[in-house]
Amino acid sequence: MRIQIVDAFTSRPFAGNPAGVCLLPAGPWPDDHRLRRIAAELNHSETAFARPLPAGAGTGWEIRWFTPLVETNLCGHATLATAHTLRQEGLLTGPVRFSSRFSGVLTAHPEPDGSLTLDFPAAPGTEVPVPRGLTEALGVAPVATLRTGALGDLLTVLPDEAAVRAVRPDLGAIASLTRREELRGVIVTAASASASASAGVSGEPAYDFVSRFFSPAEGIPEDPVTGSAHTALAPYWAARLGRTDRMTGFQASARTGLVGVAVHGDRVHLTGRAVTVLEAVLRV
Repeated sequence: MRIQIVDAFTSRPFAGNPAGVCLLPAGPWPDDHRLRRIAAELNHSETAFARPLPAGAGTGWEIRWFTPLVETNLCGHATLATAHTLRQEGLLTGPVRFSSRFSGVLTAHPEPDGSLTLDFPAAPGTEVPVPRGLTEALGVAPVATLRTGALGDLLTVLPDEAAVRAVRPDLGAIASLTRREELRGVIVTAASASASASAGVSGEPAYDFVSRFFSPAEGIPEDPVTGSAHTALAPYWAARLGRTDRMTGFQASARTGLVGVAVHGDRVHLTGRAVTVLEAVLRV
């Protein structure tokens, strides 16, 4: 089995979010235990496994995603990494449709400039009271908290960009809170300090909002760039900022990454680039 490591939502290596990508032959899935073991061995936030489907199936490929601990419902950066790998392997010349177990049909469109756009279901949030212990776990009081439905995250709005960048969470407390509240993870977000000001922070390009993502109960202390979280961030910031055009989200992890977002009814388009940094062969 060939394995590739792809940095997603970045145009340069060793940035963005690394994902494992395993393109499997046609046929039945390997045993789930084997898939989990491979994902744990790679030890990236997500590993995507994809297999080609027969003609007439309605989609070209089926995709699944695993953290080092569990199978997940949706992963943006590993889907982007898989579409990038299909293009690099000469298996993608136009749009590709992925079927998934929990999130329906997902489409990746190659763009003329080399980027890829993912068509995902939107995950609009519903405002809820601040969960017990969240302020203490983050070290800052949220402005608002929203549950994101089937996505399973808590969208947590902080006072400003500086507060998002300064968060040093108690990961044990976050893990306990997400288990208790039956959440996947916690997104923290704020509006950009200003498009012009943010363009001068460490050479970063301008962006409209900033975020970070924590999911320690699923083996992801802090995710570098979380495409799926932007299916909730996009409708929230489109409404808050009164935007109907494309926006850019900046994920302020140590590796950093940029996600272009656009809301189209009940769908969100996520646009980014990817870079292959490693190819290997599984020997066992």
